[in-house]
Amino acid sequence: MDAMRLIEATRCALARSQEPAAIVAEVWQSQALAQAIGHRLAVAGPPELRGEALGLSELSGRGCGLLDPPRSEAEEIRAAGLTGIGDAHHTLLGLGALLAEAGIALVSVAMGAEDEGLYWQCMESIDAADESRDRVVEMLRKLAARERALGESDCEKCGGTVLEG
Repeated sequence: MDAMRLIEATRCALARSQEPAAIVAEVWQSQALAQAIGHRLAVAGPPELRGEALGLSELSGRGCGLLDPPRSEAEEIRAAGLTGIGDAHHTLLGLGALLAEAGIALVSVAMGAEDEGLYWQCMESIDAADESRDRVVEMLRKLAARERALGESDCEKCGGTVLEG
């Protein structure tokens, strides 16, 4: 399945989750998806993104390790269905939004946690989601720089000038 469809499915499932265990399971799904997207971009994405994409994959893998995976075997791991990235810019925008929502959802779980272990699990997972999102933002910055450079190269070839603003 295309990355954007998986991102949207995960965002919807996270938004529908009410119970702390369901929220944690959906955040785990979010991190697993970020790990898969990072891996795919590290292997076959634009060269400028490969280092950050590898970092995203590693950080998101750590985020998965901090949380309990979905409990039911019937509950599929959505990231396993990833077949393609499509437009990297669009995918990274969606993934950044998903990771932000995952962090916010974990804050609500941490605030209501009666168990100190769950509280700290959430706090560490919030950090992992934030660090993953930072990698996504950096990849978006690199994509924008790449597009500017390509635009300037095209403009230089035709003898035009680049106007800002």
